[in-house]
Amino acid sequence: MGLPQAKLTATEARLAALAMPEAPGWTRLGRLGARARLEAMGLPGRRDEYWRFTNPADLVTPAPVPAAVFEPSENPVFHAMDRLRLVFVDGVFDAAASDDPALAGVEITRLAEAQALDIHWAAELYGTLEARGQEPVERPMAALNTAFATDGVLIRATGRAEKPVNLIYLHKSDTSDAILHHVIRIEPGADLTVLENGPAAARFNKVMEVDIADGGAFHHVRVQGRDHERRAVTHVFARLGQESTFKSFTMTANGALTRNECVIELTGDEGVAHVAGACLGDGSDFHHDDTIFITHDAERCESRQVFKKVLKNGATGVFQGKILVQPGAQKTDGYQISQSLLLDEDSQFLAKPELEIYADDVACSHGSTSGAIDERALFYLRSRGVPRAEAVDLMVLSFIAEAVEEIESDVIRDEIVERLAQWLARHRR
Repeated sequence: MGLPQAKLTATEARLAALAMPEAPGWTRLGRLGARARLEAMGLPGRRDEYWRFTNPADLVTPAPVPAAVFEPSENPVFHAMDRLRLVFVDGVFDAAASDDPALAGVEITRLAEAQALDIHWAAELYGTLEARGQEPVERPMAALNTAFATDGVLIRATGRAEKPVNLIYLHKSDTSDAILHHVIRIEPGADLTVLENGPAAARFNKVMEVDIADGGAFHHVRVQGRDHERRAVTHVFARLGQESTFKSFTMTANGALTRNECVIELTGDEGVAHVAGACLGDGSDFHHDDTIFITHDAERCESRQVFKKVLKNGATGVFQGKILVQPGAQKTDGYQISQSLLLDEDSQFLAKPELEIYADDVACSHGSTSGAIDERALFYLRSRGVPRAEAVDLMVLSFIAEAVEEIESDVIRDEIVERLAQWLARHRR
Protein backbone atom coordinates (compact mmCIF):
# COMPACT_ATOMS: atom_id res chain seq x y z
CA MET A 1 0.00 0.00 0.00
CA GLY A 2 1.45 3.35 -1.05
CA LEU A 3 1.73 6.54 0.95
CA PRO A 4 -1.16 9.02 1.04
CA GLN A 5 -0.68 11.65 -1.64
CA ALA A 6 -0.13 14.52 0.79
CA LYS A 7 2.58 12.61 2.66
CA LEU A 8 4.19 11.44 -0.59
CA THR A 9 4.29 14.99 -1.96
CA ALA A 10 5.82 16.39 1.24
CA THR A 11 8.45 13.64 1.36
CA GLU A 12 9.45 14.07 -2.28
CA ALA A 13 9.74 17.84 -1.87
CA ARG A 14 11.94 17.50 1.21
CA LEU A 15 14.20 14.91 -0.39
CA ALA A 16 14.59 17.04 -3.52
CA ALA A 17 16.01 19.84 -1.38
CA LEU A 18 18.66 17.60 0.23
CA ALA A 19 21.88 16.07 -1.05
CA MET A 20 23.28 12.91 0.49
CA PRO A 21 27.00 13.19 1.32
CA GLU A 22 28.93 11.38 -1.39
CA ALA A 23 31.50 9.75 0.86
CA PRO A 24 32.24 6.23 -0.46
CA GLY A 25 33.16 4.85 2.96
CA TRP A 26 31.43 2.94 5.73
CA THR A 27 28.40 5.25 6.16
CA ARG A 28 27.16 4.59 2.62
CA LEU A 29 25.04 1.52 3.37
CA GLY A 30 23.59 3.07 6.51
CA ARG A 31 22.59 6.20 4.63
CA LEU A 32 21.00 4.30 1.76
CA GLY A 33 19.07 2.09 4.20
CA ALA A 34 17.80 5.12 6.09
CA ARG A 35 16.67 6.82 2.89
CA ALA A 36 14.79 3.66 1.88
CA ARG A 37 13.08 3.59 5.29
CA LEU A 38 12.12 7.24 4.95
CA GLU A 39 10.69 6.78 1.46
CA ALA A 40 8.63 3.81 2.70
CA MET A 41 7.18 5.53 5.79
CA GLY A 42 7.04 9.14 4.56
CA LEU A 43 7.58 12.26 6.61
CA PRO A 44 5.28 12.71 9.64
CA GLY A 45 1.87 14.37 9.47
CA ARG A 46 -0.81 15.32 11.99
CA ARG A 47 -2.73 12.12 11.23
CA ASP A 48 0.14 10.00 12.60
CA GLU A 49 -0.66 8.75 16.10
CA TYR A 50 2.51 10.05 17.75
CA TRP A 51 2.31 13.44 16.01
CA ARG A 52 -1.32 14.30 16.74
CA PHE A 53 -0.30 16.68 19.55
CA THR A 54 2.51 18.33 17.58
CA ASN A 55 2.25 19.83 14.11
CA PRO A 56 5.40 18.76 12.19
CA ALA A 57 4.80 21.14 9.26
CA ASP A 58 7.73 23.46 10.07
CA LEU A 59 10.05 20.46 10.45
CA VAL A 60 9.33 18.87 7.06
CA THR A 61 9.20 21.82 4.65
CA PRO A 62 12.02 22.01 2.06
CA ALA A 63 13.30 25.26 3.58
CA PRO A 64 13.23 26.28 7.24
CA VAL A 65 11.11 29.06 8.63
CA PRO A 66 13.54 31.96 9.28
CA ALA A 67 14.45 32.33 12.95
CA ALA A 68 15.95 35.54 14.26
CA VAL A 69 19.32 35.18 15.97
CA PHE A 70 19.12 36.00 19.67
CA GLU A 71 22.16 37.66 21.26
CA PRO A 72 22.29 36.72 24.96
CA SER A 73 23.76 39.00 27.56
CA GLU A 74 24.82 36.29 30.02
CA ASN A 75 27.62 33.74 29.78
CA PRO A 76 26.67 30.41 28.19
CA VAL A 77 25.81 27.50 30.44
CA PHE A 78 28.75 25.30 31.58
CA HIS A 79 31.22 28.09 30.75
CA ALA A 80 32.94 27.87 34.17
CA MET A 81 33.37 24.07 34.05
CA ASP A 82 36.52 22.23 33.05
CA ARG A 83 35.31 20.48 29.90
CA LEU A 84 36.31 19.72 26.33
CA ARG A 85 34.55 22.09 23.94
CA LEU A 86 33.50 21.00 20.44
CA VAL A 87 31.75 23.86 18.63
CA PHE A 88 29.36 23.72 15.69
CA VAL A 89 28.12 26.92 14.05
CA ASP A 90 24.88 26.43 12.11
CA GLY A 91 25.80 22.74 11.85
CA VAL A 92 29.39 23.36 10.65
CA PHE A 93 32.31 22.39 12.88
CA ASP A 94 34.41 25.34 14.06
CA ALA A 95 37.90 23.99 14.73
CA ALA A 96 39.26 27.38 15.82
CA ALA A 97 36.68 27.68 18.60
CA SER A 98 37.04 24.06 19.70
CA ASP A 99 39.54 22.32 21.97
CA ASP A 100 41.91 19.55 20.98
CA PRO A 101 39.77 16.38 21.11
CA ALA A 102 42.65 14.42 22.63
CA LEU A 103 42.33 16.38 25.88
CA ALA A 104 39.23 14.46 26.99
CA GLY A 105 41.02 11.14 27.24
CA VAL A 106 38.60 9.47 24.82
CA GLU A 107 38.71 8.75 21.09
CA ILE A 108 36.91 11.51 19.16
CA THR A 109 36.64 11.97 15.40
CA ARG A 110 34.30 13.96 13.18
CA LEU A 111 31.74 12.17 11.05
CA ALA A 112 32.58 14.41 8.07
CA GLU A 113 36.22 13.29 8.20
CA ALA A 114 35.82 9.65 9.21
CA GLN A 115 33.08 8.75 6.71
CA ALA A 116 35.58 8.61 3.84
CA LEU A 117 37.49 5.78 5.52
CA ASP A 118 36.99 2.15 4.57
CA ILE A 119 37.00 0.93 8.18
CA HIS A 120 35.92 2.62 11.39
CA TRP A 121 34.64 1.36 14.75
CA ALA A 122 31.38 3.31 14.23
CA ALA A 123 30.56 1.33 11.07
CA GLU A 124 28.61 -1.27 13.05
CA LEU A 125 26.62 1.41 14.88
CA TYR A 126 25.87 4.24 12.45
CA GLY A 127 22.14 4.03 11.75
CA THR A 128 21.84 0.69 13.56
CA LEU A 129 20.18 1.87 16.75
CA GLU A 130 18.07 4.34 14.77
CA ALA A 131 16.84 1.47 12.56
CA ARG A 132 16.05 -0.65 15.63
CA GLY A 133 14.11 2.28 17.07
CA GLN A 134 11.71 2.37 14.11
CA GLU A 135 9.71 -0.51 15.60
CA PRO A 136 6.98 -0.47 16.76
CA VAL A 137 6.74 3.32 16.22
CA GLU A 138 8.02 4.93 13.03
CA ARG A 139 10.45 7.83 13.50
CA PRO A 140 10.88 9.32 10.03
CA MET A 141 12.73 12.46 11.13
CA ALA A 142 15.46 10.22 12.56
CA ALA A 143 15.71 8.25 9.31
CA LEU A 144 16.04 11.54 7.41
CA ASN A 145 18.89 12.48 9.73
CA THR A 146 20.81 9.22 9.23
CA ALA A 147 20.53 9.56 5.47
CA PHE A 148 21.52 13.21 5.15
CA ALA A 149 23.56 14.22 8.24
CA THR A 150 26.45 16.43 7.19
CA ASP A 151 28.57 16.09 10.32
CA GLY A 152 28.68 15.03 13.94
CA VAL A 153 31.08 13.44 16.38
CA LEU A 154 32.09 9.81 16.87
CA ILE A 155 33.13 9.22 20.49
CA ARG A 156 34.57 6.00 21.86
CA ALA A 157 35.31 5.76 25.59
CA THR A 158 37.50 2.88 26.74
CA GLY A 159 37.97 4.09 30.32
CA ARG A 160 36.86 6.93 32.55
CA ALA A 161 36.93 10.17 30.56
CA GLU A 162 39.19 12.82 32.07
CA LYS A 163 36.61 15.58 31.59
CA PRO A 164 33.11 16.02 30.13
CA VAL A 165 32.72 16.51 26.39
CA ASN A 166 30.71 19.68 25.70
CA LEU A 167 28.97 19.89 22.32
CA ILE A 168 28.21 23.58 21.73
CA TYR A 169 25.75 24.55 19.00
CA LEU A 170 25.83 28.18 17.87
CA HIS A 171 23.24 29.87 15.68
CA LYS A 172 24.47 32.67 13.38
CA SER A 173 22.22 32.57 10.29
CA ASP A 174 18.46 33.11 10.43
CA THR A 175 17.90 30.54 7.64
CA SER A 176 20.33 27.81 8.74
CA ASP A 177 19.15 24.18 8.53
CA ALA A 178 21.51 21.87 10.46
CA ILE A 179 21.53 18.06 10.46
CA LEU A 180 24.01 16.45 12.87
CA HIS A 181 24.47 12.78 13.79
CA HIS A 182 26.55 11.62 16.77
CA VAL A 183 27.63 8.05 17.55
CA ILE A 184 28.89 7.18 21.04
CA ARG A 185 30.34 3.86 22.14
CA ILE A 186 30.95 3.18 25.84
CA GLU A 187 33.22 0.14 26.20
CA PRO A 188 32.92 -2.25 29.19
CA GLY A 189 33.48 -0.41 32.46
CA ALA A 190 34.01 2.97 30.76
CA ASP A 191 32.37 6.23 31.90
CA LEU A 192 31.60 9.37 29.88
CA THR A 193 29.68 12.60 30.44
CA VAL A 194 28.39 14.56 27.44
CA LEU A 195 27.06 18.11 27.78
CA GLU A 196 25.08 19.89 25.06
CA ASN A 197 23.98 23.50 24.83
CA GLY A 198 23.04 26.15 22.32
CA PRO A 199 20.25 26.78 19.80
CA ALA A 200 22.19 25.23 16.87
CA ALA A 201 20.29 26.69 13.90
CA ALA A 202 17.00 28.14 12.69
CA ARG A 203 15.99 24.49 12.22
CA PHE A 204 17.88 21.64 13.83
CA ASN A 205 17.66 17.87 13.33
CA LYS A 206 19.96 15.83 15.57
CA VAL A 207 20.39 12.11 16.26
CA MET A 208 22.59 10.64 18.98
CA GLU A 209 23.15 6.87 19.01
CA VAL A 210 24.60 5.58 22.29
CA ASP A 211 25.77 1.99 22.73
CA ILE A 212 26.73 1.14 26.32
CA ALA A 213 28.58 -2.13 26.91
CA ASP A 214 28.45 -4.16 30.12
CA GLY A 215 29.29 -2.09 33.18
CA GLY A 216 29.57 1.14 31.22
CA ALA A 217 28.03 4.47 32.23
CA PHE A 218 26.83 7.40 30.14
CA HIS A 219 25.71 10.72 31.63
CA HIS A 220 24.04 13.31 29.44
CA VAL A 221 22.93 16.85 30.30
CA ARG A 222 21.70 19.31 27.70
CA VAL A 223 20.28 22.81 27.78
CA GLN A 224 18.02 24.01 24.97
CA GLY A 225 17.29 27.69 25.07
CA ARG A 226 18.25 31.25 24.14
CA ASP A 227 16.79 31.70 20.64
CA HIS A 228 13.05 32.30 20.80
CA GLU A 229 12.17 31.34 17.21
CA ARG A 230 14.27 28.20 16.72
CA ARG A 231 12.74 24.87 15.75
CA ALA A 232 14.30 21.53 16.61
CA VAL A 233 13.69 17.79 16.51
CA THR A 234 16.17 15.61 18.40
CA HIS A 235 16.52 11.88 18.95
CA VAL A 236 18.53 9.81 21.40
CA PHE A 237 18.73 6.07 20.69
CA ALA A 238 20.42 4.06 23.45
CA ARG A 239 21.18 0.37 23.96
CA LEU A 240 22.28 -0.83 27.40
CA GLY A 241 24.26 -3.94 28.27
CA GLN A 242 24.47 -5.79 31.56
CA GLU A 243 24.82 -3.59 34.68
CA SER A 244 25.20 -0.50 32.52
CA THR A 245 23.87 3.00 33.24
CA PHE A 246 22.26 5.67 31.07
CA LYS A 247 21.18 8.98 32.59
CA SER A 248 19.92 11.93 30.57
CA PHE A 249 18.50 15.29 31.65
CA THR A 250 17.22 18.08 29.41
CA MET A 251 16.40 21.66 30.36
CA THR A 252 14.37 23.57 27.77
CA ALA A 253 13.44 27.24 27.74
CA ASN A 254 12.30 29.39 24.82
CA GLY A 255 12.04 28.22 21.21
CA ALA A 256 9.01 28.04 18.94
CA LEU A 257 8.96 24.25 18.49
CA THR A 258 11.00 21.54 20.20
CA ARG A 259 10.44 17.81 19.91
CA ASN A 260 12.77 15.53 21.89
CA GLU A 261 12.49 11.80 21.32
CA CYS A 262 14.33 9.21 23.41
CA VAL A 263 14.28 5.49 22.58
CA ILE A 264 16.03 3.14 25.02
CA GLU A 265 16.58 -0.63 24.97
CA LEU A 266 17.61 -2.42 28.16
CA THR A 267 19.15 -5.60 26.74
CA GLY A 268 21.36 -6.71 29.65
CA ASP A 269 20.35 -7.71 33.15
CA GLU A 270 20.42 -5.06 35.92
CA GLY A 271 20.67 -2.10 33.58
CA VAL A 272 19.60 1.38 34.73
CA ALA A 273 18.04 4.03 32.46
CA HIS A 274 16.88 7.43 33.74
CA VAL A 275 15.43 10.12 31.45
CA ALA A 276 14.30 13.45 32.87
CA GLY A 277 13.43 16.94 31.73
CA ALA A 278 12.43 20.37 32.97
CA CYS A 279 10.65 22.69 30.56
CA LEU A 280 9.80 26.39 30.97
CA GLY A 281 7.51 27.88 28.34
CA ASP A 282 6.18 31.42 27.95
CA GLY A 283 3.86 32.49 25.14
CA SER A 284 1.40 31.02 22.67
CA ASP A 285 4.21 30.46 20.15
CA PHE A 286 5.96 28.01 22.49
CA HIS A 287 5.42 24.27 21.86
CA HIS A 288 7.47 21.57 23.58
CA ASP A 289 7.11 17.80 23.09
CA ASP A 290 8.86 14.97 24.97
CA THR A 291 8.28 11.54 23.43
CA ILE A 292 9.89 8.61 25.27
CA PHE A 293 9.90 4.86 24.57
CA ILE A 294 11.72 2.49 26.94
CA THR A 295 11.88 -1.25 26.28
CA HIS A 296 12.80 -3.68 29.07
CA ASP A 297 14.18 -6.85 27.50
CA ALA A 298 16.25 -8.21 30.39
CA GLU A 299 15.80 -9.07 34.06
CA ARG A 300 16.09 -6.79 37.10
CA CYS A 301 16.37 -3.55 35.14
CA GLU A 302 15.30 -0.12 36.33
CA SER A 303 13.93 2.79 34.32
CA ARG A 304 12.72 6.25 35.38
CA GLN A 305 10.96 8.93 33.36
CA VAL A 306 10.55 12.23 35.24
CA PHE A 307 9.24 15.23 33.29
CA LYS A 308 8.05 18.57 34.62
CA LYS A 309 6.72 21.46 32.51
CA VAL A 310 5.92 24.99 33.64
CA LEU A 311 3.73 26.83 31.12
CA LYS A 312 2.34 30.37 30.94
CA ASN A 313 0.72 32.83 28.52
CA GLY A 314 -0.72 30.18 26.21
CA ALA A 315 2.32 27.87 25.99
CA THR A 316 1.79 24.20 25.07
CA GLY A 317 3.56 21.17 26.52
CA VAL A 318 3.33 17.54 25.36
CA PHE A 319 4.45 14.30 26.96
CA GLN A 320 4.18 10.87 25.34
CA GLY A 321 5.89 8.17 27.35
CA LYS A 322 5.81 4.40 27.15
CA ILE A 323 7.28 1.52 29.11
CA LEU A 324 7.30 -1.80 27.24
CA VAL A 325 8.16 -4.89 29.28
CA GLN A 326 8.97 -7.86 27.07
CA PRO A 327 8.28 -11.49 28.02
CA GLY A 328 10.98 -12.72 30.36
CA ALA A 329 11.93 -9.25 31.63
CA GLN A 330 11.13 -10.23 35.20
CA LYS A 331 11.82 -8.03 38.24
CA THR A 332 11.45 -4.92 36.09
CA ASP A 333 11.18 -1.64 38.01
CA GLY A 334 9.63 1.02 35.77
CA TYR A 335 8.61 4.48 36.96
CA GLN A 336 7.06 7.26 34.91
CA ILE A 337 5.74 10.66 36.00
CA SER A 338 4.78 13.65 33.87
CA GLN A 339 3.40 16.79 35.48
CA SER A 340 2.66 20.33 34.42
CA LEU A 341 2.22 23.56 36.33
CA LEU A 342 -0.07 25.89 34.40
CA LEU A 343 0.37 29.50 35.44
CA ASP A 344 -2.71 30.72 33.58
CA GLU A 345 -5.87 29.38 31.95
CA ASP A 346 -4.58 29.76 28.38
CA SER A 347 -1.73 27.23 28.55
CA GLN A 348 -2.24 23.51 27.99
CA PHE A 349 -0.53 20.21 28.73
CA LEU A 350 -1.25 17.14 26.58
CA ALA A 351 -0.14 13.78 27.94
CA LYS A 352 -0.22 10.18 26.75
CA PRO A 353 1.39 7.84 29.33
CA GLU A 354 1.47 4.14 28.42
CA LEU A 355 2.40 0.80 29.96
CA GLU A 356 2.59 -2.45 27.96
CA ILE A 357 3.63 -5.42 30.10
CA TYR A 358 4.19 -9.05 29.10
CA ALA A 359 5.96 -10.26 32.27
CA ASP A 360 4.23 -11.15 35.54
CA ASP A 361 6.80 -10.13 38.18
CA VAL A 362 7.24 -6.40 37.69
CA ALA A 363 6.72 -3.10 39.51
CA CYS A 364 5.66 -0.46 37.01
CA SER A 365 3.76 2.77 37.51
CA HIS A 366 2.84 5.88 35.58
CA GLY A 367 1.08 9.09 36.44
CA SER A 368 0.31 12.42 34.84
CA THR A 369 -1.17 15.54 36.40
CA SER A 370 -1.79 19.20 35.62
CA GLY A 371 -2.40 21.91 38.15
CA ALA A 372 -2.10 25.54 39.12
CA ILE A 373 -0.15 27.31 41.83
CA ASP A 374 -1.26 26.19 45.29
CA GLU A 375 -2.88 29.34 46.67
CA ARG A 376 -2.53 28.18 50.28
CA ALA A 377 1.21 27.65 49.90
CA LEU A 378 1.46 30.99 48.10
CA PHE A 379 -0.40 32.69 50.96
CA TYR A 380 1.94 31.03 53.47
CA LEU A 381 5.02 32.45 51.74
CA ARG A 382 3.51 35.91 51.30
CA SER A 383 2.42 36.04 54.93
CA ARG A 384 6.08 35.66 55.84
CA GLY A 385 7.18 38.63 53.81
CA VAL A 386 8.08 36.97 50.48
CA PRO A 387 6.92 39.13 47.52
CA ARG A 388 4.39 37.39 45.27
CA ALA A 389 6.68 37.11 42.21
CA GLU A 390 9.51 35.62 44.26
CA ALA A 391 7.10 33.28 46.02
CA VAL A 392 5.82 31.98 42.69
CA ASP A 393 9.40 31.41 41.53
CA LEU A 394 10.19 29.44 44.68
CA MET A 395 7.15 27.23 44.14
CA VAL A 396 8.08 26.65 40.50
CA LEU A 397 11.62 25.60 41.46
CA SER A 398 10.19 23.27 44.08
CA PHE A 399 7.83 21.78 41.50
CA ILE A 400 10.60 20.90 39.02
CA ALA A 401 13.08 19.77 41.69
CA GLU A 402 12.31 16.06 41.23
CA ALA A 403 13.42 16.24 37.58
CA VAL A 404 16.55 18.29 38.33
CA GLU A 405 17.55 15.84 41.08
CA GLU A 406 18.08 13.24 38.35
CA ILE A 407 21.34 15.03 37.47
CA GLU A 408 24.11 13.12 39.22
CA SER A 409 26.73 15.89 39.33
CA ASP A 410 26.22 18.42 42.14
CA VAL A 411 28.10 21.08 40.17
CA ILE A 412 25.96 20.69 37.05
CA ARG A 413 22.77 20.44 39.11
CA ASP A 414 23.51 23.70 40.91
CA GLU A 415 24.18 25.51 37.64
CA ILE A 416 20.94 24.22 36.12
CA VAL A 417 18.96 25.46 39.15
CA GLU A 418 20.66 28.86 38.84
CA ARG A 419 19.77 29.08 35.15
CA LEU A 420 16.18 28.14 35.86
CA ALA A 421 15.95 30.84 38.53
CA GLN A 422 17.40 33.42 36.13
CA TRP A 423 14.83 32.51 33.46
CA LEU A 424 11.98 32.83 35.95
CA ALA A 425 13.23 36.24 37.09
CA ARG A 426 13.37 37.47 33.47
CA HIS A 427 9.84 36.25 32.76
CA ARG A 428 8.04 37.69 35.78
CA ARG A 429 4.99 39.78 35.12
